[in-house]
Amino acid sequence: MPHRSRHKKGRSSSTRPVTKAPPPWLRYTPEEIEQLVVELARRGFTPSMIGIILRDQYGIPLVKPILGKSIVKILEEHQLAPQIPEDLMALIKRAVKIRRHLEEHPKDMSARRGLILVESKIRRLVKYYKREGKLPPDFEYRPEQFMHMLAM
Repeated sequence: MPHRSRHKKGRSSSTRPVTKAPPPWLRYTPEEIEQLVVELARRGFTPSMIGIILRDQYGIPLVKPILGKSIVKILEEHQLAPQIPEDLMALIKRAVKIRRHLEEHPKDMSARRGLILVESKIRRLVKYYKREGKLPPDFEYRPEQFMHMLAM
């Protein structure tokens, strides 16, 4: 058995609910929760931010056990899901930041290695999302395309 509990560094995340059943103290109906998710998405929040807002401001621990579907699935049903999945977009933004840094500091070899690692993660995720049908089959990660897109 791995010794996960021995080291405490990097474990500051909130604790997941123990049971998968909806909590008995929940004041919201599934329809109200779905409307909240859609409303927050229309205001421009990402799926992970929606989950955090629901947890912190509305006391809704997890959406999936209550509704039987995830926040992203709800957004897909209402045509509000992001075109590029959130985790992939975060990696792309990180790669763009590193590229901009390397334009100013071309001899920063540790940053260059970091860029190689991030871009290989991007390629693996793109392959996975194409296979799962979340990205179009002709999607291609081209750094210069995103450099211009995220510059605005």
